[in-house]
Amino acid sequence: MSSGFDFDHEINREGSNSVKYDGRQNMFGNSDVIPVWVADMDFAAPPAVTRTLTERAAHPIYGYTLFPDSLYDALIDWMQRRHGWNVQRDWIVMCPGVVPSLNAAVMAFTQPGESVIIQPPVYFPFFSAVTQTGRKLIQNSLLLQNGRYTIDFDHLEHCMRQARLLLLCSPHNPVGRVWQTSELERLLEIAAKHEVMIFSDEIHADLIYPGNRHHTLATFSEHPANLITAVAPSKTFNIPGLNLSALIIPDPSTRHVITKVFDTLHVSASNPFSITAFESAYREGEAWLEALLIYLQDTRDSVETFLNEHLPEIKVIKSEGTYLLWLDCRAMNMTDAQLKHFFIHEAGVGMNPGTQFGQEGSRFMRLNIGAPRPTVLRVLEKIRQARKIE
Repeated sequence: MSSGFDFDHEINREGSNSVKYDGRQNMFGNSDVIPVWVADMDFAAPPAVTRTLTERAAHPIYGYTLFPDSLYDALIDWMQRRHGWNVQRDWIVMCPGVVPSLNAAVMAFTQPGESVIIQPPVYFPFFSAVTQTGRKLIQNSLLLQNGRYTIDFDHLEHCMRQARLLLLCSPHNPVGRVWQTSELERLLEIAAKHEVMIFSDEIHADLIYPGNRHHTLATFSEHPANLITAVAPSKTFNIPGLNLSALIIPDPSTRHVITKVFDTLHVSASNPFSITAFESAYREGEAWLEALLIYLQDTRDSVETFLNEHLPEIKVIKSEGTYLLWLDCRAMNMTDAQLKHFFIHEAGVGMNPGTQFGQEGSRFMRLNIGAPRPTVLRVLEKIRQARKIE
């Protein structure tokens, strides 16, 4: 509370049409589990966002809306201040969320039957963006060594000989890696050698723990025509339901190709409320974010301490960024089906099963710690009690 933001305050989201809460029955077959799955947070958005949305709602007409210059300026200022990237106004393409942009990129830069690389375990829309558009999926699985995930670069080079596009998750969801300079430079070197385009999903870029630093891939690239960067305030400021993000594309021809896909689909990201929240979050949400990062770090460390002391068979993959923890449950000696039953029906906890992120996630679980710490600790205690009973 010293920051002025009360992240311990528990807000009742039931009955608000929340996917996380009101979708529990469909997801888990149990509406009573404590939901720690969907990647939104249970914290109130920055006060400036609520204030400006209220002010906009007071105007009683909600018609077709332009993107104001001030919106672009807010994003440009944020990227310069937080990430040291000098973004130009005409590089920015506003779009309705990163997932539609993944699909648009696949359609824009590959043809049906051509290959796209993903790096599982990874956010599940990366799979569907490829398979549901008739493209061929190539999986460059991450390597888990000594409790830390790394890129298998030798295999990646083999994959890039066959592919047109790489979908990169940076920072990585669900394993929490923040890729280092050396890793990103090698990635770009291999991609340039094989003329592979990279779509870099950097939606979690602002959620980085001390001791780590997010590096925007584009700042290392000498081939801007082969790179698209996706950013958004949605994860940073807990406004994902407003569905507004941006693609930053320095190369005009690349920008034209993907814009043409959006135009063909008649997809519009323009919404009076999403525009208002986007701009106010970037302009006035920084103090809130700084307080949030401290809170999330303390929660992350509390989870690790609790598991080490009370549930040593569940190992936390040390998260370098995001509010998502990747739990290694292999030492529990359960199958995926048994783990699902244990967590849902015995512990009463609703997490994402690791297999949602690919077979590499077998016997892992994803825990969302973007919730008041008492809630997260209650989740852990329920698991501990269920494990004792068992």
